[in-house]
Amino acid sequence: MVKVTLVKSVIGEIESVKATVAALGLKKIRQSRTLEETPANMGQLKKVSHLVKVEKV
Repeated sequence: MVKVTLVKSVIGEIESVKATVAALGLKKIRQSRTLEETPANMGQLKKVSHLVKVEKV
């Protein structure tokens, strides 16, 4: 399990990055979600790594 927190805004990002952040369930800055460490989720986190903070739970 990993805890993902949105730390930067998606304003100015391309549509695919915005869609990836939305798919992770993040809408507002400082909002957090706990996700499973599946290959799909880890690939999404790698794509938006410049916008989120990831912590092991």
